[in-house]
Amino acid sequence: MLSFGISGLPPEGVDDAEFLDGLVAAGHTALELGFTKDFPWKESRCETFGALAAERGVAVSLHAPYFAVMTAEEGDKAKQCMAAVEHSMKLGAALGSSIICAHIGHHGDREPTATLDLVRERLERLAPKIAHLGVYLGFENSGNDTNFGSIGDIALLSHEFAFVAPVIDWAHAHAATRGALTSAEAFDQVLGFVFDSFSESKITPLQCQFSDNEIGPHGEIRHLPYGDGTLRVTPLIEAAAAKGVDMVMISESREEASHELIRAEAFDALEKIDQAPGRVVASNIETPQPLRASKVADRWNVERVRRPLTISNVDKEMFPGAFTKGDVISYYAAVAPYLLPHLAGRPISMNRFPDGIDGNSFYEKRAPGHQPAWMQTAVVDSESMGGAIEFLLASNTESVLWFANMGCLEFHPFHSRADAHDFPDYAIFDLDPHAEATWDQVVDTAKLLNTLLTQLGLRGYPKLSGSKGMHVYVPIDRVHTQARVREFVHAVGTLMAAANPTDITMEFDKPKRGNRVFVDAFRNSTGQTVASVYSIRPLPGAPVSAPVLWQEVESLCNGDITIANIWPRLEEHGDLFAPAVRGGQNLDIAAEALGMNNE
Repeated sequence: MLSFGISGLPPEGVDDAEFLDGLVAAGHTALELGFTKDFPWKESRCETFGALAAERGVAVSLHAPYFAVMTAEEGDKAKQCMAAVEHSMKLGAALGSSIICAHIGHHGDREPTATLDLVRERLERLAPKIAHLGVYLGFENSGNDTNFGSIGDIALLSHEFAFVAPVIDWAHAHAATRGALTSAEAFDQVLGFVFDSFSESKITPLQCQFSDNEIGPHGEIRHLPYGDGTLRVTPLIEAAAAKGVDMVMISESREEASHELIRAEAFDALEKIDQAPGRVVASNIETPQPLRASKVADRWNVERVRRPLTISNVDKEMFPGAFTKGDVISYYAAVAPYLLPHLAGRPISMNRFPDGIDGNSFYEKRAPGHQPAWMQTAVVDSESMGGAIEFLLASNTESVLWFANMGCLEFHPFHSRADAHDFPDYAIFDLDPHAEATWDQVVDTAKLLNTLLTQLGLRGYPKLSGSKGMHVYVPIDRVHTQARVREFVHAVGTLMAAANPTDITMEFDKPKRGNRVFVDAFRNSTGQTVASVYSIRPLPGAPVSAPVLWQEVESLCNGDITIANIWPRLEEHGDLFAPAVRGGQNLDIAAEALGMNNE
């Protein structure tokens, strides 16, 4: 539930590995590199340091320089500030960070609405340069009246920009409430607002900062040694535990002693909190932070969730001789932080297996009507289903668990989000091998595709389908229609088939494909779906549709990554597929190079 660390840099003369070993010995599992004054490191050192930290299980973020703000007046200073934000994000990517921390800036003489509009305009300019990096731009909430950026302000920006997330500075929140955060109930109210205001995928875990502070009539004045002010960590831990909130907590205190006092009190508070009642739901897999539930009659109440949820038949075999329904639900509970960004805002088609993979199965698109009141839905026009129908959305962990409890082994999200149904976020290359084709042929097809995409100036991200083939996603801005994307994929596939007709085909008629790999451009049609990344596939062993690095496509194949063994990989790499839904690319130049007519 809690990863704790400090903000700082390795002292002069101390080796990076030695510094990180010291952090681990002190009980720290997180570090915020304090690049608050300048950029002391180049990307190469960030890459090396990030790798060393990952080996030791230390989550690394960085704090951008204080001058990397969004509100500087137009001119050279504004350009320098924007460049600093961009460079901070690139260093974060080199570190392997999931988030960097930045201050938004001052109001100056502007009204709050004018400041918000200015920040929006700056983010629109930055988006093509940073959206694809797979790192969240974490805006820190303000702590005094002169700075822009309440939690609500950041929420508005986060809804509009997929790469914006919050960093909750509890000292600032304490100051903004004029010292009101003195009880678990008070922290609970703020946490409730945060989880109501942000996509859960952006706040799991919740990146936050903690220090004691002095508060004046206009907000925070300065940091204090822990214990000299009125902010305490115990009620925060109590509130977070009650809601099942995972946190990365960075102590931004000025004194070493304060770091240790905060850490010791936080973990002491965790130890005193009673273990969740009930039993562990999983029977045959071990997941981080096992899901627990208490039995009530013939159902089970899930413990420590933010929305009421019951599950049933947790011991039913879903994968005979291997995994139960409880294992499936526990897998989806643990993988939800990685899965949710790929489901957020997308209508979901469920592939349901109520009696396991050996029983009958069916696809269900329409919201059944008996879903919990807190589940979100979206109306989509569907000619094939006779008009507008209501689809379910997966907006939070509890909704993912509800789907799993319904026997939904596979999640099939739309390629587009509900607010722009005909404008997908990515192009999909579905590499579908004939039954007699070899895996080597799939690998060779994927490698050729990567070469062509690179030549076209595009980035693609591969994932094992978990079944027969491989999927490659090309993230794009939502400016191309689904038909245009399909034409692009077809054009690239045709070029691939011409380059290697022995292994690759674009023949839609199955009997004519031969023992080759079919590049299925039609997967990019409106209403078509593929199994989501991190989705279970209904096959023996419970394989997962898992993202891989390009250098791994020759060494990994379907079935290698399952619900039982994916966890060390996620701990090492995080979400390799994060850039696949961040946009940042346009197909127009590539389409022109392919000889496609511009639309």
